[in-house]
Amino acid sequence: MEKNWIPSENIVKSSNIFQMMDRIGVDSYKDFWKWSVQNKLDFWEETIAALGIVLDKKYSSIVDVSQGVENAKWLHGAKMNIVDSCFQNIDSASVIFYQKEGGEIQSISQKELEILVNKAANGLVLQGLLVGDIIAIDMPMTLEAVVIYLAAIKAGVIVATIADSFTVNEIKIRLKITKPTIVFTQDVFVRNGKVHSLYGKVLEAAASKVVVVKTGFEKVELRDQDLFWDDFLSEDINFESIKQDPEETITILFSSGTTGVPKAIPWNHTTPIKSASDGYYHHNIQKDNVVCWPTSLGWMMGPWLVFSALINKASIALYYGTPIQKEFGDFVEKTKVTMLGIVPSIVKSWKNSGVMESFNWKAIQCFSSTGEVSNPTEMSYLMQLANHKPIIEYCGGTEIGGGYITGTVIQENNPSQFSTQALGGEFVLLDEKVNESSKGEVFLIPPILGLSTKLLNKNHHDTYYKDVPLYKNLQLRRHGDQMQVLENGYFKARGRIDDAMNLGGVKVSAVQIEAVINTLEFVKESAAIAISPEEGGASFLIVYYVCERNIDEKEALKKVQNSVKTKLNPLFKVIDLLKIDNLPRTASNKIKRKELRENYNNSKR
Repeated sequence: MEKNWIPSENIVKSSNIFQMMDRIGVDSYKDFWKWSVQNKLDFWEETIAALGIVLDKKYSSIVDVSQGVENAKWLHGAKMNIVDSCFQNIDSASVIFYQKEGGEIQSISQKELEILVNKAANGLVLQGLLVGDIIAIDMPMTLEAVVIYLAAIKAGVIVATIADSFTVNEIKIRLKITKPTIVFTQDVFVRNGKVHSLYGKVLEAAASKVVVVKTGFEKVELRDQDLFWDDFLSEDINFESIKQDPEETITILFSSGTTGVPKAIPWNHTTPIKSASDGYYHHNIQKDNVVCWPTSLGWMMGPWLVFSALINKASIALYYGTPIQKEFGDFVEKTKVTMLGIVPSIVKSWKNSGVMESFNWKAIQCFSSTGEVSNPTEMSYLMQLANHKPIIEYCGGTEIGGGYITGTVIQENNPSQFSTQALGGEFVLLDEKVNESSKGEVFLIPPILGLSTKLLNKNHHDTYYKDVPLYKNLQLRRHGDQMQVLENGYFKARGRIDDAMNLGGVKVSAVQIEAVINTLEFVKESAAIAISPEEGGASFLIVYYVCERNIDEKEALKKVQNSVKTKLNPLFKVIDLLKIDNLPRTASNKIKRKELRENYNNSKR
């Protein structure tokens, strides 16, 4: 039975949102959200002050739109380094808890973290890295990953982030786009007791120079030009951060593109402010809270976790193993996690196994769910794992730096529903006839702090603005999600409208999947579609194909599953393969995926 959560007066009054509402003299949340979009300059000025964002030189204007809202420049005229804002707690505060699979829980203080970051920043200088050079990180979310990430940004070095789950081919594509001077990785990583090579994959992907973190699980021989982490670190524990213009790139993240090539999306020094503000307002992260979100730096929630926790003076909880095993539940209990982020498919696994039901998660104040459309039944189950706590549904994107739609801890919380547009931002839903609708495609209304203004390998205007209609004479920005406004005024996610899909919390384009399947000798052409269950929950990957030569159906499915798993991502599971005489196409030769989805759904009724 689905049960809503209603905040107590104490929870409301102790929330970050209420404190800000009280400060500016607003009585209702609805009025506060309106104020945040109607008075953006004031909202972001107040938010930057509340977050304690450190500026070496104050901005001349909060946002400069003299070159149009597409090219908005936030904190224009300032000088800063966002890493300076990540060390505002007391030196002795525990800022990272971490545990290797099968190991003991360890922690590190803010001062110890700062020293490690400075040693790594000096290590980069010793390796000849200059301001504006690029490194890559391809490793799990570990203490060392966080250290090198912060160190590089502190040193003015750009970080390209790559998910450790990627295949050699996917790593190679990202290295080719960014051309990093050094790739940071681990020798191996362990999942469910199984050892997987990571250094070997990075070498196969043609990395020129590699720094390797030893795990102790296997002995690894390095090439002459490579070195171990301990040898890379400098002995110098002091480093002055490099102050830059706010729009200077700090990170290159990758998101799915409908052409099959991932979009290389730059984050600058202001993007983390969006992440941290969403953490502050919508997830109510407060000083000395403990935030856990199983992810890696290769996905936007990795950098989001670093900045949302540290800027808000909270701790990060990093478990190195898989979150579906019992040890993760024990880690959450013992580190007293206050905010736990998940992907819905993880909850489905927990519900099926019951593995988390024996733990005391009473410290959790709220959950958050992102990456996939969630299921109300499974979300209700999740709420009960922490004695009925709210779940902040959170949807956004790498090119947003956070969410455009979410929830709060001061509103009634309904499983699998979004209660509000994110503070400081606004969107409109348009139907296929470009009319405002209660169910339709999401179009953002810029400027919004955090929105990307360039892509490294694609035309930014064509991707987000070309052929997008005006709304009340305002420029709109394409996003690609479908949303529905419910009778209670809340929102429900309805998946994607383009060729992109979310599988296991990973965004991928249909074209990427089809490119891999089309190389199989029995496939003439293929079409990949994601089917979202009517009740919500993780999408299923379905493939239609036109046969080049006859093959046994079970053998064909096995070959397709193995190809997708090994060449793209083991998280992408093809659950159905259907032979078709011809793929339906538009007059311009585009595959009619909507028609295929409708046909598949009708066939299962």
